[in-house]
Amino acid sequence: MFKKGWALLFLALLLTAASGCSNSGKSASGSDEKTEVVISAAASLTDALDELQSSFEDEYPDIDLTFNFGSSGKLAQQIEQGAPADVFLSASNQDMDKLQEKKLIQKDSRLEFAKNSLVLIAKKDQSASTSSFEEINREKIDHLAMGEPESVPAGRYTKEVLEHLNIWESLQNKLVLGSDVRQVLTYVESGNAELGVVYASDALTSDKVKVVSEAKADWHEPIVYPGAITSHSEHAKEAKLFLDYLASAEGKEVLHQYGFN
Repeated sequence: MFKKGWALLFLALLLTAASGCSNSGKSASGSDEKTEVVISAAASLTDALDELQSSFEDEYPDIDLTFNFGSSGKLAQQIEQGAPADVFLSASNQDMDKLQEKKLIQKDSRLEFAKNSLVLIAKKDQSASTSSFEEINREKIDHLAMGEPESVPAGRYTKEVLEHLNIWESLQNKLVLGSDVRQVLTYVESGNAELGVVYASDALTSDKVKVVSEAKADWHEPIVYPGAITSHSEHAKEAKLFLDYLASAEGKEVLHQYGFN
């Protein structure tokens, strides 16, 4: 009887210990599994979001952020085709408007969290005689890199600038089109294009290029970054936490460090 009592007590202790071990690994939500929030974001946000990801996941350990970077136009198209995304962060209102018209985003969740500007860049170790956008067509350059106007907001803004300066048509045979603004930056860094047009935030991320000139704000539509939760998101609550964090003082401080207004 004595041995049997000890055996039962030992079994009870084992069960208690096992229960304690299983509970100790649980997250604050009471589940071992983390919630994955998929974010489709404009390529120009890459560096800022990489930093924000670390601080956000430290504050919300139950949430894992997964990013899909690309041109806003192509990302919007992916969402239209049913690609998984909980949040869409665009580099233009135009691409967000298209999704809103098709009821593919939650309208009430939409907000603007950043602004940007366009700059003309050249390779840092290259002597560029061009000192402004107005002079692009007067200089002997072979290639000007810019985003594809149909799918890349930066390309669309660049086209507006060049049309405003009445040099769009005359530059057609010199244009090198990138699939997103980061590819445009790479073209200039590698020397495949003497000049390029990117966002000020992108130029700031590279130590291989220099800013030659900044486009005046009234030469193009305002460059704003809207964000919204997609209509088919299965994690709208967690997605809202991220959007709120992005628009918070801490989020704005990080964005400012990376060249966003």
